[in-house]
Amino acid sequence: MLRRLVAGLAAIVLVVEAAVLVLVHIVLGRTTANQSMSIAGSDPDVMSKATYAMGAGIGAFLVLCAVLAAVAAIRDRAPNRFGHIVLISGAVAHGVLGILSVALIGWLAFATTTLILCLLVLTLTLYAARPGTGDGGPGGDAPPLPPAPPIGELKPTGP
Repeated sequence: MLRRLVAGLAAIVLVVEAAVLVLVHIVLGRTTANQSMSIAGSDPDVMSKATYAMGAGIGAFLVLCAVLAAVAAIRDRAPNRFGHIVLISGAVAHGVLGILSVALIGWLAFATTTLILCLLVLTLTLYAARPGTGDGGPGGDAPPLPPAPPIGELKPTGP
């Protein structure tokens, strides 16, 4: 129950974040195009189009993370290998953004990115495979490991 709630909440928050970031990039792109701003002689049209493209890319990535979290919540199963990689990369990106945001924007932005980071990490850890449960996670149906030998039976392999 808790892991479905956390994964669903993470999906909702990621969609909202994607919408906000796309809107911010649209505003930045229009501002760059309207004021003909350039950095070190760069073409303002290229800069505004690159800003639009970055906004679309970030939005698509966050929506993909949200879809994977929502699928995990609906199925109540761990994401597959691709899903784990995407969600982990989203968590790493939010960690880096949190570090940058506290220096550039302020503590509220840091708290927001850290909250999203916590939701992603909690989603990943709640759906972590537990041996013997068969919950669909990696290694969930693997046979148990043989017991370790007693300490007295260990022999050194070198001098």
